[in-house]
Amino acid sequence: MTDLVPVRRALLSVSDKEGLVELGRALAARGVELLSTGGTARSLREAGLGVIDVADVTGFPEMMDGRVKTLHPMVHGGLLALRDNPDHAAAMEKHGIGAIDLLVVNLYPFEETVAAGANYAECIENIDIGGPAMIRAAAKNHAFVGVVIDTEDYAGLLVELEKNDGATSLAFRQGLAQRAYARTAAYDAAVSTWMAGALGETSPRRRAFAGALAQTLRYGENPHQRAAFYVDGSDRPGVATATQWQGKELSYNNINDTDAAFELVSEFLPADGPACAIIKHANPCGVARAATLQEAYRRAFDCDRTSAFGGIVALNMKLDEATARAICEIFTEVVIAPAADDAAKDVFAAKKNLRLLTTGGLANPAEPGLAFRQVSGGFLVQDRDTGRLRREDLKVVTKRAPSEAEIADMLFAWTVAKHVKSNAIVYVKDGATVGVGAGQMSRVDSTRIAARKSMDMAEVLGLSAPLTKGAAVASDAFFPFPDGLLAAADAGATAVIQPGGSMRDDEVIAAADEAGLAMVFTGMRHFLH
Repeated sequence: MTDLVPVRRALLSVSDKEGLVELGRALAARGVELLSTGGTARSLREAGLGVIDVADVTGFPEMMDGRVKTLHPMVHGGLLALRDNPDHAAAMEKHGIGAIDLLVVNLYPFEETVAAGANYAECIENIDIGGPAMIRAAAKNHAFVGVVIDTEDYAGLLVELEKNDGATSLAFRQGLAQRAYARTAAYDAAVSTWMAGALGETSPRRRAFAGALAQTLRYGENPHQRAAFYVDGSDRPGVATATQWQGKELSYNNINDTDAAFELVSEFLPADGPACAIIKHANPCGVARAATLQEAYRRAFDCDRTSAFGGIVALNMKLDEATARAICEIFTEVVIAPAADDAAKDVFAAKKNLRLLTTGGLANPAEPGLAFRQVSGGFLVQDRDTGRLRREDLKVVTKRAPSEAEIADMLFAWTVAKHVKSNAIVYVKDGATVGVGAGQMSRVDSTRIAARKSMDMAEVLGLSAPLTKGAAVASDAFFPFPDGLLAAADAGATAVIQPGGSMRDDEVIAAADEAGLAMVFTGMRHFLH
């Protein structure tokens, strides 16, 4: 392959005009002939640059509302011709096809159109055809043609031309080609995903996911694993869209844990009061609501102070100075909140390694979406877990009905259990977790571990009895036997919320009645693996 290829003729056709004029001027200053279309040509002319319309090259005007303008042999021949192939050169000479050495194209804003809630017809009109066709042609022929699809590559292109006296190197063109194919693949993925949703197709025959690189990471879950963070372009508030105010770069595990923390705290609306969630290794180690944000943090922290060390703190409203000072009393990796006031930022400024992220809002837990996970040879796709309960959804199955206070704690515990790895058991008292058992192979073990943690914290806090005494307990799936429920009763729980549906429900209900427990069934499960 040829290494250095001089750029003598360039075709520019962009929907995003950022940096266009500056690029056009730099190319023109090097004597590059500029071809262009529609609004791009108009912008260049308005800047005083000489431009040749593609319509003058093809001999055909733009037609059909601009749908047809670059789909022509005079364009694609100039992009695809192998300059060192005699037959290709002869065909170019015979048909008067001029070589195009550089293509600068970015696509119709399809993703932005969909995100803005446009109707079906408008979305269809924003599917680019000529752009991807030209991009793929130029990328295939990267031995001779450079293709630029991102405005952020304009500066690199100009540096390359300066370094090589107006030429591009093969290595540079190869890098551009790879990015070009990734862009068209992502574009097609966005179109196919949108169309599947528009048609109500929940399991399309083929499904594609795409993302844009947000940051390369030092390593993955472990130092021997390479990793990077990609974003999908959605505007859902969270770690992917947050502003980082201070602290070192987020790690792979930081991003994973911060996402888990913010998705959990977003379950609690600010209108219902301040809420705080503390996460360690993607599991909650403390969640609470209270009259103030500082108190919510304190109560969440008191669920499991040991695990909270080096954890992630998520808040459901603007971080204030008092809460910031409380958080700074121990080592914390990341704090994420919808906003933070200046005084809170000043407090954190003294903790240079603490990362502060603000999102501008909470994630909507009822917003539909997809979750996927790779397995060997494929990947699993499912709806995001948007299941939520109201008080009227609860079915009382025991002789004793729960009190209003127990119902409030049961619903709180159920919400938290949704975000705890299965098997999940969550004890809650007065709007705060007091014991969390996560990720055990046996549900009874999760029940006992949560109770044991509460006993340990009782000693730390100087309490006469664990806070599981009088607590409500949530189980993310049914109790298959009475043993788990009885373990919760032994820990002092007085109310139980669980899905029901076991073959032994009658035995479990009878055990609850004998223990004097109030129990409700939800008819909904919240496994999280």
